Amino acid sequence: MLLLSFGGPEGPDEVMPFLQNVTRGRGIPLERLAAVAEHYLAFGGRSPINDQNRLLLEQIRARLRDVAAQVPVYWGNRNWEPFVVDALRQAHEAGARRVLTVVTSAYPSYSGCRQYRENLAEALAALAAEGRSLVVDKIRHYGNHPGFLLSVADAVAQSLTKAPDGARVIFVTHSIPVAMDAASGPGGGEYSTAHREACAGVVAAARDQTGLQPEWDLVYCSRSGSPAQPWLEPDINDHLKALAGTGVPGVVVVPIGFVSDHMEVVFDLDTEAAQTAAELGLFFVRVPTPGTDPRFVAGLVDLLLERAATERGESPRRPALGDHGPWPDVCPAGCCANLRAAGKPAACGVDWQAPAVSGSPA
Repeated sequence: MLLLSFGGPEGPDEVMPFLQNVTRGRGIPLERLAAVAEHYLAFGGRSPINDQNRLLLEQIRARLRDVAAQVPVYWGNRNWEPFVVDALRQAHEAGARRVLTVVTSAYPSYSGCRQYRENLAEALAALAAEGRSLVVDKIRHYGNHPGFLLSVADAVAQSLTKAPDGARVIFVTHSIPVAMDAASGPGGGEYSTAHREACAGVVAAARDQTGLQPEWDLVYCSRSGSPAQPWLEPDINDHLKALAGTGVPGVVVVPIGFVSDHMEVVFDLDTEAAQTAAELGLFFVRVPTPGTDPRFVAGLVDLLLERAATERGESPRRPALGDHGPWPDVCPAGCCANLRAAGKPAACGVDWQAPAVSGSPA
């Protein structure tokens, strides 16, 4: 198994090189990178995502042992060490020839799925040039899997009992360009649609626990890019100001788009949004991300076992909450299109062709 994530700096000297990796080829001005760097430097230049992934790896390994699955587990990142190509090379050297990937992004979009698949394709091409052949698959999107949503719902239910009457539930995810959302999933618009369905599922499950039926909204954070390019809105800070003007007494903020406490959570929500709420006199509580919640970890392992069973020709249960049903195991052709570089190879899709292997392993 490969845990594939975004990556993040481990110290101040790594912040700018990391951000340059993230934005390479996108023409982001240096002053914008410097502004984002301050977010990391305010936390000692260390992103929380790496330590979160280390904990998640430990829990996945433990859960695999619990179900008697002797599966080596590796970790690779898109944008910082350990890089995905190095993780796959390490797996190959240890004898692996087939790898199943868990991406730390639960929903369909270019940045949340296809870009990771492009990184896998690049890594496989580099390994093929070394004479190394690997087959790499990934589990299906899990934003509507019970292991993910029910862990969030329990945390929301607990937070609602602490909030004042009339508090509103504010679900937050990473904003993306409107055009990227329109191209997300095989049918288009499925990034925002999948999030709204997840939000509705969480509220329904929390209602079953508490008897409360709060109003809720889906909002966004971490917008970047040109001001002339439309991105998904409203921004959480703008939305909090609008709510305060209507007399809402407080908010329960749910980072539904994040599986762990990324920088977007600890800065955009715990710092900026919390400060906005304090200035407005709004009660504010932020719900924990799934992180290493046992149900979330068990759900990821269940998805690994489900995919393995499918590859053996079996018909495993494919649980999913809501009306959409389970996402496909293999991304359809053109799914979550790359709007800047159409046709760029992306692994784990029906239109993917593995690179030819030449030579012999070093």
